[in-house]
Amino acid sequence: MLWEPTACALLGLVIAAVAVSRHPARFLDTRLALATGAGGAMLGGLITRAVLGPGSLPVVLIAGAVFGAVLLSLVVRVNGGQVRSPVSA
Repeated sequence: MLWEPTACALLGLVIAAVAVSRHPARFLDTRLALATGAGGAMLGGLITRAVLGPGSLPVVLIAGAVFGAVLLSLVVRVNGGQVRSPVSA
């Protein structure tokens, strides 16, 4: 039971590490990106396992990876690393 969330967390960590290594300027902090990918994948894996029950490892891993990638996309800078000052009205 405990190895499924661990496998999801490792998969999310790998996804986050690849994203940070390919686009380092788009992330504010590498540690934040790695933690978000791993934590999001583990959370997605736990939710999927709770819904589907035991015995569906491939689906749990895929759902965990997708959930981690979606949460990781929330910490990406859209403008390619350029910090802009807010525009006041």
